[in-house]
Amino acid sequence: MALPPPGREPVAADPVSPIGAEEFAASMARLGPFEPMPRLAVAVSGGADSLCLTLLADSWARAQGGVVLALIVDHGLRATAEEEARHVRHMLGGRGIRVRVLVLRDLQAGPGIAARAREARYGALRVACLEAGILHLLLGHHAADQAETVLIRALGRSGGAGMAGMARLVETPTLRLLRPLLTQPPGRLRASLRAAGVGWAEDPSNRDAAALRPRLRLLRRDREGAGSAGAALVAAASAASRQRHAREIACAAFLAEHVTLRPEGFAILPDGPVPPDVLAALARAISGSFYPPAGAAIAALAVNPRPATFAGVRLMRWRSQMILLREARAMVPPIAACSNAFWDGRFRLRGVLPSGLLPHRLGAVGDAAARLRRRSELPAAVLATLPALRCGDCLVAVPHLRDPALSTPADVEIWFTPANPAAGAWFPVD
Repeated sequence: MALPPPGREPVAADPVSPIGAEEFAASMARLGPFEPMPRLAVAVSGGADSLCLTLLADSWARAQGGVVLALIVDHGLRATAEEEARHVRHMLGGRGIRVRVLVLRDLQAGPGIAARAREARYGALRVACLEAGILHLLLGHHAADQAETVLIRALGRSGGAGMAGMARLVETPTLRLLRPLLTQPPGRLRASLRAAGVGWAEDPSNRDAAALRPRLRLLRRDREGAGSAGAALVAAASAASRQRHAREIACAAFLAEHVTLRPEGFAILPDGPVPPDVLAALARAISGSFYPPAGAAIAALAVNPRPATFAGVRLMRWRSQMILLREARAMVPPIAACSNAFWDGRFRLRGVLPSGLLPHRLGAVGDAAARLRRRSELPAAVLATLPALRCGDCLVAVPHLRDPALSTPADVEIWFTPANPAAGAWFPVD
């Protein structure tokens, strides 16, 4: 079913007026539909943005007989984090809002800490929502965050899709990420808290000029988000979002009509040129990558498909057709073969393996592909990338071959999953 095109969300004329219940309800309606008596989770940091969102979401959910769960993530990186989490928990609990604190203890300060903390945070939030049976996770990003995101991506020479910034709605295999305040200036969020008599904490990392986002925030000198430059950046993101939406629909239509995606984890392409967006989407799916490949390499290959290796995938000719498969050298090492194991960002194991003296491992067929060729019509390059079960050094099963000589346990299956739930592959819907 085609998604409706994104519309323009009105921004209040007064950038420091509180956000009303009806206005917030209108923003939520654009992110629906929701189940009767909706159950929502909100990622809460204790700052003004997430606290304002929590109060607005709680009021909206209660009006429909629903409930909100506030999820506070303690990264364990600041000495005051535990006390801050306790304070927020007490304040929200006093308003009848359910709260859960998620404690992370494996993070270490050092290079890439922001990215590592973000990945760990979203992982913990996703698990908590699954455990609570909640489908909707609300995030407190606002218009200034969006403006900074566009600037960061422009500095990084992002393509058209990246310049759309953050999406209001993101679909993952298990969770919907919602940003109902994405067009609201931050001044309105603080005004809403003042009107409710609620204080908030300021994260010191937001003033760390050594990091790019805080540095841009300081240079913009627009604390309330009322400036014309910020509004222009948000408008540009909205326009790019509509363009991205149209391109995604065209990409999906081409994939459905012209591309065959095989359960063995490779794709059969039509003869001749393909749209760059199609090749990029296939490369991301087949490599199990979180990010799409670089645009320049994709554009050249899309116009003139030819044997090549790029972004963890391989483009090669097979039976007068071009196929896109996983690059053997880019695959990850074997992992323990337990129920729900997810290997190489592509294949998930379902079922339970029999216990024994030696544990089973899930990894690539690899060098065994040469002796398996007589049992399959697939090219050796594809066979080498298939998931295989081993017990010690013994090849036990290659489930995709359905070979009686390799006795796959009856209740074990391995599914090709062309998205990475483990890494949280997101599908923006604007």
